[in-house]
Amino acid sequence: MRSTLQVTFAAMIVAALAGADWRQFRGPDSAGVSEERGLPTHFDAKENVAWKVPLPGSGPSGPIVVRDRVFVTAASAPQQERLHLLAFDTATGKLLWERQLWATGHTVCNSFGGVAIPTPTSDGKRVYAFYSSNDLACFDLDGNLQWLRGLAFERPLTRNDVGMGSSPLIVGDTVVVQMEDQGASWAAGIDAATGETRWTVDREREANWTSPTVLRGANASGDLVLLQSKSRLTAHDPRTGRQVFRYDAGCSTMSSNVALGDRIYLASGGLTALRYDRATGSLEQLWQERRLQPENSSPVVHDGRVYVTKAAGVLVCADAASGKILWQLRLRGPIWSTPALAGDLLYVVNHEGLVQMVRLGDKATLVGTGQIDKGILASPAVADGAIYFRIHQHLWKIAAGRP
Repeated sequence: MRSTLQVTFAAMIVAALAGADWRQFRGPDSAGVSEERGLPTHFDAKENVAWKVPLPGSGPSGPIVVRDRVFVTAASAPQQERLHLLAFDTATGKLLWERQLWATGHTVCNSFGGVAIPTPTSDGKRVYAFYSSNDLACFDLDGNLQWLRGLAFERPLTRNDVGMGSSPLIVGDTVVVQMEDQGASWAAGIDAATGETRWTVDREREANWTSPTVLRGANASGDLVLLQSKSRLTAHDPRTGRQVFRYDAGCSTMSSNVALGDRIYLASGGLTALRYDRATGSLEQLWQERRLQPENSSPVVHDGRVYVTKAAGVLVCADAASGKILWQLRLRGPIWSTPALAGDLLYVVNHEGLVQMVRLGDKATLVGTGQIDKGILASPAVADGAIYFRIHQHLWKIAAGRP
């Protein structure tokens, strides 16, 4: 019999994800979970590849899906100073529009990543594209520029020669961007409609590539933004930036947290589960398990279980209520991308482009594989009966029954 916690998780996620797009990094509520079912358990050159289209530049940013369109960013030119946002038709892969901008900030970065590192986000009306150069651009779904911010103009030392990797987050009518490095380190809340700054907060001066997440309240007015840094996790009012609580602990600068209900799963001391009591404003540590330490990718939490993918290729499953490890499965690494869970399948892709489909349950079974281009860092998107993979210079759509 499932525990009350498991039933609560299941009901909450089904309600949140039914019919959902994949509008941001790790999808709805940054959880890496979709309720889509019937996705393929294998694909090859002759089966289940709906389309594959070229991109004009490189980048490890993930795709997002809004209604009948899939959006992706890229960067080109010798110093990757040319920024791209592209929209494709989900059914055919046809390019609907492309917009290009010149970077206004720092574009020198490690060639392993690139300038188009952050995954774009959407509120269903507009698309917000953010780049390692700290340029933030807003377009409507038809490609009309709404506003543009060169955030490095405000603080020119906002730069990291490895590359800035935090993806933007929309909470209500605010776009939250997190820019943390050894120089000017800060986060900002931007009015989604106008591009005007609502608030800024100074952050720890350390390189950090985690992305902001949202801790949902009983209603939208109770939502909080979580900002994870090297030595702390803080929660903020998304309209004002006011700090609501702070948890001091060494945290991952790569693996972002997952927040579901009143629980936060944080890559700290391995993996730490926290509970936030909204009535009292207190934060309680429920458990900590060092063997669940996430590495390059972020954890996935669903139906009362936590899934952590180790860089070398080990998938670990644990009970979300206690942190007790339930099983492990050896896969093939190295793995950078955060997996996507759809129905009872977990899609894990390694850097060599091997997509490994794992059926989840009381034990895990590798049920199929597929091969895409090498060099994948981006996390996949799941929507409308398909899964989308972005490789440096291609975008793939995988769907069952496609010739």
